[in-house]
Amino acid sequence: MKTSFAAAAALLALSSPAFAGTLTVCLEGAPEIFNPQLTSSGTTSTVLGQIYDNLVAVERGGANIQPALAESWDVSDDGLTYTFHLRPGVQWQSNDAFTPTRDFNADDVVFTFARMMDEAHPYHSVSGGSYITFNTKLADALAGVEKIDDYTVAFTLTAPLAPFIGIMAHGSIAMTSAEYADVLQAAGTPDAFDREPIGTGPFQLQAYQTDAIVRLIPFHDTWGEAAGIAENTPMVDAIIMAISADASVRVQRALAGECAISYYPNLADAPLIDASETVELVPAQVASSGFITFNQTIDKFQDIRVRQALAHAINMEPLVETVFNGMGHLTGAVVPPAFWGSATDLAPYAYDPELAKQLLADAGFADGFTTQIWAVPVSRPYMPNGRRAAEMIQADWAAIGVNAEIVTYEWAEYIQRSRAFEAEVGMFGGIYDFPDPSQIPNNYFTCNAEGTPSPSNIGHWCNAEFNAVMQAAGEITDQSEREALYLQAQHILYDDVAAVMFGGADQLMAVSTSVNGFTPAIFGSSRMSGVTVE
Repeated sequence: MKTSFAAAAALLALSSPAFAGTLTVCLEGAPEIFNPQLTSSGTTSTVLGQIYDNLVAVERGGANIQPALAESWDVSDDGLTYTFHLRPGVQWQSNDAFTPTRDFNADDVVFTFARMMDEAHPYHSVSGGSYITFNTKLADALAGVEKIDDYTVAFTLTAPLAPFIGIMAHGSIAMTSAEYADVLQAAGTPDAFDREPIGTGPFQLQAYQTDAIVRLIPFHDTWGEAAGIAENTPMVDAIIMAISADASVRVQRALAGECAISYYPNLADAPLIDASETVELVPAQVASSGFITFNQTIDKFQDIRVRQALAHAINMEPLVETVFNGMGHLTGAVVPPAFWGSATDLAPYAYDPELAKQLLADAGFADGFTTQIWAVPVSRPYMPNGRRAAEMIQADWAAIGVNAEIVTYEWAEYIQRSRAFEAEVGMFGGIYDFPDPSQIPNNYFTCNAEGTPSPSNIGHWCNAEFNAVMQAAGEITDQSEREALYLQAQHILYDDVAAVMFGGADQLMAVSTSVNGFTPAIFGSSRMSGVTVE
């Protein structure tokens, strides 16, 4: 959905503080698509998290799972069947092409999963059919989804899956409308399903100017408002999300009063924000992991000595100090230290350029080689400044004879190209969407039984022992046993130098003092319902 240039200008004008009923938000990137099933981008989830609901949700600002579109759920004694009891009276949004004739019910749940599970489903291949989170976390575990009655749905698993309820809170497992899909299918426009969203959440899409502005308006028939739940009730007249990749620009707009909430300012700008009388620096204790990974479809990176050499050539301590502005932590573990299951005994690979040179010589690269290092183009908690990190790695590698060209793209293209295994050395990372340590290791480092990497495994690293340990950890419920397995998995990844970890830092946000009721999410995306602007 696009607006004209004039309309875009009008939307920008609404960011003026004079419109107290409008919440202005500065984002670091544009949404890839408007169907949560087809993305795992945190930036996209920030937008879609206002529009769609899941069966369950992570509590705001916390880590507990709470009811959403499902009022309750039961688990069978063998851990294989989860029965969800749906909330009655939940209404769907509408648009010019669709007016719902019924409330949300079990048919919508079955449709949502059938699209992802069934390759013969008419919507399966629409918009490319890449269901990143589902394929990584549920495709091999979910045997079936059955409608028991209009408000009861049973999920049957192939084996017990300890983080199942947490996975169901992931933003990409949001519920979509079967009736809307049927209407668009009959009209011959099924691709509109993923461009013109219909959800049950507190806000709905009014307009999108590509790479510039998303405008949302309140959906006052949302179930949260009907139930009198303040934090799920839209309390502003509109949300304008202005897209700006430059973190400094977002900070300046916040200080100028043009953005009430600005995502991911440069860490170096923290003192500037702290000194403001109208803007507060709000930290969110986000669990995240950032890293570089080596493309093992390329011959030289299949040699562990090459990977070891590049790892030992990076002087990680000054890199983390500089890039994270003193707010990061040194680690060799993929699971963040704030989580249970983090291998806190794993330190960064020792900085040893002479060892690195010897390893390269042993691998047949005494004179070094030429490669690329890709730099994340947006500021994220796991990588606040991808360009600066890449420049420091480039300098370290040059000292051992490895000449690295820095490559980057706009964020959506960067993700797409990385997942197509175009990055020789790819910079990537993720934010935990639910409170279980399995998410990042599963998303970014596993392969399925056929040897196909998970969509975000941009290094194409497939290690049978790692996969087996991760699978075993997901099939048991005893936390101490799971923790031991996650520790083992991290040591496997570390010893094989599948990636070099940067760690992460708390997420920072610049929030106007005129904003009330905003609570940054620790897991997943922050919701703007319940937020007011004075």
